[in-house]
Amino acid sequence: MRKSTMVRALAALALIGSTFTFSPAAATAAPASPAIAPTALTSSKVKDITGGELHNCAITTKRTVRCWGDNTYGELGDGTTTSSSVPVAVANLTKAKSITAGFGFTCALTTSGKVWCWGFNAYGQLGNGTTTNSSVPVQVLGLTKIKSISSGWYHACAVTSNRHLKCWGMNSSGQLGNGTTTNSGTPVDVVSLTKVKGSSGGVAHACAVTTTGKVKCWGNSSYGQLGANNTTESLTPVAPYNLPKVKVLKAGGYDTCVVTSKGAAKCWGFNANGQVGNGVTSGPVLAPAQVVGLTKKVKTVEVGYLHVCAIKTNGKIMCWGAGTYGALGNGATTDSSSPVYVVGLSKAKDLGTGIYSSCALTTSGKVRCWGYNNAGQLGNATTADSNLPVAVVSLP
Repeated sequence: MRKSTMVRALAALALIGSTFTFSPAAATAAPASPAIAPTALTSSKVKDITGGELHNCAITTKRTVRCWGDNTYGELGDGTTTSSSVPVAVANLTKAKSITAGFGFTCALTTSGKVWCWGFNAYGQLGNGTTTNSSVPVQVLGLTKIKSISSGWYHACAVTSNRHLKCWGMNSSGQLGNGTTTNSGTPVDVVSLTKVKGSSGGVAHACAVTTTGKVKCWGNSSYGQLGANNTTESLTPVAPYNLPKVKVLKAGGYDTCVVTSKGAAKCWGFNANGQVGNGVTSGPVLAPAQVVGLTKKVKTVEVGYLHVCAIKTNGKIMCWGAGTYGALGNGATTDSSSPVYVVGLSKAKDLGTGIYSSCALTTSGKVRCWGYNNAGQLGNATTADSNLPVAVVSLP
């Protein structure tokens, strides 16, 4: 079994207590697509990054998109299903504003407010009304003037111009938030949500933060990832328990984390590897818990499959949780239930996380990645894991 296939299979089996299981090996194969002539990747500064399960993507200052890593389902968007350990240009996509990636698929928001997705589509997560994979971008139906986008593993969401939220894709645990468990290949409204500022998704749950700093979550809660002080699945939004006002919200894997209005990091959910960051590995943690040592001056946070990273206001990065393959970037491969510094990185402004890997974007537009590298997701022209940050080839 190929290493990436094994990791994906283990990830699927880890959905303990969820209402579905999934084996990517049995999924619909990507259709044959005409090969897109490779574009010369001259050095270009980066303005946004995202981490998928085994691939990463970046938006350049010219608003083009480049992706690298696993390409089993066409998630790199270059018209092929060939994985790449260096960035490749996404075909037929310009004027990208923001980007998000899930399990084998990617979505981008353009400056015109339209959304395009590509890659794995067995559950309709490309939003084009089909379940056919695509190795080039396809337009999500019915979305215009979108403000922001996010993705879970097999679903995606978009904040509309009137600040409502629409989601599409897998809905086995109610992660689309429309009160059903029926998958949808086109966007559906999340019920009872208004004034939405942003959203984020995990394996089978999703959350949103409003313009007033309130958080609501829905979907699977086998490990308490909804934060409602229980493990009860919810098909509609519920409020996390005793959570103060929030300015940043991120979900991933079986966990959710926030940065409060006072700059503190709080997390909840699955904690076997210490990814809640509360200094222990017991759990699950059913309600928001304070991350050790990050009570103030946290700028943002990003949640991976079994680890979490945060950027402090001084630009330094701290990570916690599973250290497998060097995912914490501290020169080790051991787990940590409290934050540790990523070595050799400062002035970070954005993060992307996946399965045991992370990437950081600095204020100078440079991208550095670390951790698991079986499919070239570190972007350094190798498939060797690294427990320290390495430079992405063809990006500054």
